[in-house]
Amino acid sequence: MSAAVAVAASFGTVLAPAAAQAAPAAPAAAVKGKSVPGPDAGKPVKLAQPEVKTFHSPAERSVRKSLRTTKGQTSGATPQADAAPQADTAVSAGNPDLAVVLNAKPTSAHGIELQSSIVSAPGVSLKVTYDWGDGSVDVVDGTPDLETTQQHRYAELGEYNVKVTVTDATNQVAVVNELPLSTIGSDFTPHTPTRLLDTRSGIGAAKAKVAPYTSARVKIAGNAKIPAGASAVALNVTVTNTTSGGHVTAFASGGKRPTTSNLNFEPGQTVPNMVIVPVGKDGYVELYNGGWESVDLLADVTGYFTRSASSGYSPMTPTRFVDTREGLGTSWGQVPGQGTFGTQISGLRGVPGGITAVALNVTVTNPREDGHLTVFPSDVQQVPTTSNLNFRAGQTIANSVIVPVGADGSIKVRNGAWAGVDVIVDVVGYYSPDSQGAYMSVAPNRMIDTRDPEWGSEPLPGRYYLWQPISHKEQGIAGYVMNTTVTSPAEAGFLSVAPDPNTPDQYFNNTAVEPARPTASSLNWAANKTVANMVQASSGGPNGVVDFWNQSWGPIHLIVDIFGYYETK
Repeated sequence: MSAAVAVAASFGTVLAPAAAQAAPAAPAAAVKGKSVPGPDAGKPVKLAQPEVKTFHSPAERSVRKSLRTTKGQTSGATPQADAAPQADTAVSAGNPDLAVVLNAKPTSAHGIELQSSIVSAPGVSLKVTYDWGDGSVDVVDGTPDLETTQQHRYAELGEYNVKVTVTDATNQVAVVNELPLSTIGSDFTPHTPTRLLDTRSGIGAAKAKVAPYTSARVKIAGNAKIPAGASAVALNVTVTNTTSGGHVTAFASGGKRPTTSNLNFEPGQTVPNMVIVPVGKDGYVELYNGGWESVDLLADVTGYFTRSASSGYSPMTPTRFVDTREGLGTSWGQVPGQGTFGTQISGLRGVPGGITAVALNVTVTNPREDGHLTVFPSDVQQVPTTSNLNFRAGQTIANSVIVPVGADGSIKVRNGAWAGVDVIVDVVGYYSPDSQGAYMSVAPNRMIDTRDPEWGSEPLPGRYYLWQPISHKEQGIAGYVMNTTVTSPAEAGFLSVAPDPNTPDQYFNNTAVEPARPTASSLNWAANKTVANMVQASSGGPNGVVDFWNQSWGPIHLIVDIFGYYETK
């Protein structure tokens, strides 16, 4: 056992076995990743954020306005930012260099930091008025050569015009400078499931396989009524007709291809995975074939993100809504071949009314033959030609799904096989106009890799969990978008991902409480197979610690890549 595992195992927590399984032969324990250097580990995830746009308005843009009392005005009246300058040069002559320089940058999804630098004659008292463009105004005292920094949070994402007025009552003059700016977070807009790419039939690209170590370019902005301002897109990506092993990486066109991966495949496999990927400045994303042979690629859109107000995200503790093996959420028994069932989402088990889309983990088990599942809104009359999950006979497999809900708050699931299959649906979050979680993409980063010497090159033992700080001590981070991959599993099993109630300090001080073992699955695998799945995990609050549970009886290697997070402030 490596030092990292040994230290964590000394914590000595005894964990309950997963539901519907026998108790383990030996008690499980927490496993601390070796990349965790101390109690401040995981702070902050925002350091991985891509380059952020800044905003500037120089002193020369300051507009001078007279405060002289004229007929119809009251002496001492506060100047309005849009008032016309007075034409009295005698009054305007005082403090001739009065000006203000404005610099702003986003500090969070909804937040802005504005720095004002005042240029003024010495020895005068000033008032600085901030009109934030959203109906709110702040007034502070100012002095010559003063640099002030103001923080502001916008309730709604979007573009705003900030007006800063510096008033010199002594010289009866004011200057106004304006700064157009925008928030950096992105809200979600659901999209009816639509196929944007299929290299088998020539949809969105040439009718030809994608050559090894090359990319298929997928047009997003301006395609299928997706606006030009889309900052990211939710795609279900599928690889098929594979003749070698490999992986697929999704990334923004024009950007550097990351070393992370989104899905892994073997010869003869058809593998899907959900991705949330930034859109390049040219409106495209790229899907890179990291295999040794050519493959066919498919991409289905279910929504997109823009930097304007739409639907925010609210994470949930994974909650089971459908299990055909038990008659939960639908009738008992397998979904018949070519059969469809509907299930209510909004208004149940903590999901409110008024949602626009839902984030799911959908699992297929006990399929009698090969096939696929399609998940779609209840008010779509014709079943989309898209797919969310592909399966082989006898296989248990899961995939992340983001899907719009119908006007009645429900969804439908169709079995595209010709024989029966059991379906399990877990809700992990939802999108709604009332939800505050705005998406923030980060430079893709490999957060965990138990194969790496930095992690001791040792697998995660069966029935153990690995706790990982991600945004410890960061306020306002509601959840994360990650890709989890399990490789070299000794036995079949599943992975659960859940927030941890403890802080890193509690683990290091041996005062952590026992986390409840989750029962929902995020990823299912067969022995000796490599499987990936996107996970949208809750942060659990300011602790910002997430647990990765190996629910199998044998060891696994775990790889976790982070692609973004949802922020409420």
